Amino acid sequence: MPAGVVNQRAQAVSHHLSPHFDVGYPSQSFLFLKTLKEDSKATQQHVAQAKLPLRIVVVGAGLGGLATAIALARRGHSVEVLEQASQLGEVGAGIQVPPNSCLLLQRWGVLEHLGPHAVCPESIKFRKWSNGETVGYTELRDMEHDFGAAYLVCHRADLHRSLLATAVNLGVEIRLDSKVTNYDAMDASVQLSNGSRIAGDLIIGADGIHSHARAAVLPEMGPEPKRTEFAAYRATIEVRKMKADPALRWLLDKPSLHIWIGDGSHVMAYTISRGEAFNMVLCHADQSDPATWTQDTAVTDMKNHFASWDPQLVKLTSMIDSCLKWPLKTGARLRTWIHPLSKMLILGDAAHAMLPYMSQGAAMAVEDGAALAVALNDAADRSEIPAAMQSFEAERMERSTAMQEASRANGIIWHYEDGPEQIARDQGMRAEVEGRPFSWSSNQWSDPVTSWWTYGYDAEERMARAMRVGKVSKIDVTA
Repeated sequence: MPAGVVNQRAQAVSHHLSPHFDVGYPSQSFLFLKTLKEDSKATQQHVAQAKLPLRIVVVGAGLGGLATAIALARRGHSVEVLEQASQLGEVGAGIQVPPNSCLLLQRWGVLEHLGPHAVCPESIKFRKWSNGETVGYTELRDMEHDFGAAYLVCHRADLHRSLLATAVNLGVEIRLDSKVTNYDAMDASVQLSNGSRIAGDLIIGADGIHSHARAAVLPEMGPEPKRTEFAAYRATIEVRKMKADPALRWLLDKPSLHIWIGDGSHVMAYTISRGEAFNMVLCHADQSDPATWTQDTAVTDMKNHFASWDPQLVKLTSMIDSCLKWPLKTGARLRTWIHPLSKMLILGDAAHAMLPYMSQGAAMAVEDGAALAVALNDAADRSEIPAAMQSFEAERMERSTAMQEASRANGIIWHYEDGPEQIARDQGMRAEVEGRPFSWSSNQWSDPVTSWWTYGYDAEERMARAMRVGKVSKIDVTA
């Protein structure tokens, strides 16, 4: 049979079957249908355009704001991004780009910019806090095959620059030095600190964990998510220094994530910036008031806290010359993300700040933007926009709330003191370390159910499915 006929038949079968196999239970049994579709690694050159192109104002040019702008601009919306900073840049160092967000960035063309700067780790190795013994293992090289995209790590600044380049190429307008001082949801406008006013059809608050847009949507909510009793030191080490030390060189033999876990603390480390820097995040219990912290003593405090840990980890910390200490915060499930007039909403950390223990905070913001663009796509007139936004909120609130819970769960799993729970946890991860088959794991990155739920989620596909199930209905909004 000619190849063209085979491809046509495969596409027809896939198009015919997939809508009828939106099963409502956890199953991977229909993944074979994906082999009939186009290569998931290819950048999507042609995407369905919105029936009703909107003028959309995104407040915040962070990772979530730019990802949302890209998702919307790809579908024909006019997008303007407002950023209060006078120049763009990302605070912090390393960030993980798991398959569920990498799939979207790949589809949108962002990886064309990010690829040369990213590192593709082969594995995650959990290490005992006291001696570095490997107690847990996750194979990452299979993820691209399983989920359609790789598991990447990179510098936050490289990811931000890649998103920015993609957004600009799509015609997104970026306005710097544009601090929003007031939101007017009645006419979908914002007022800037210079007195000017910018209006659109929809305002999106993507202004991060300390969101002011959140208070405009939910006046009863303050600007601050709940503080946890944990903090993190963030630092990088030059790889060349590690290569010069035979006791540490082995950490660089293969690109991997290393996670030391112990009583109330853990350390995550991996190479970034083309393998030129070693990123470290050192999390620990800390009930003190952040107002009393001083960055001047952060390095000394960090070294003292981990002084009794694995000697090789202690040697690593001795190479840290500077670090920043951050309080870890998490958000509660909000009553809504949408203003009652349906002309404004929040997403990303503004809507669902979470602990970093699943490395999914930025990924959830990317998924939010992707889902919103799909939800709005089939709205043919303005009366359909409120229902589309409600469908978006329902899908994304369920997903992000569950991810907040999964992140908190890792904070429990990783932080047991030595004892019965720790021994049972390590035994629950032993199969991966020994290369034996397993059907469950206390390591959420390896546990089959958790892993497929986390990384096998395609935000655009899932939002399209949700829209098919609950067709957009017209709502009279004359306010």
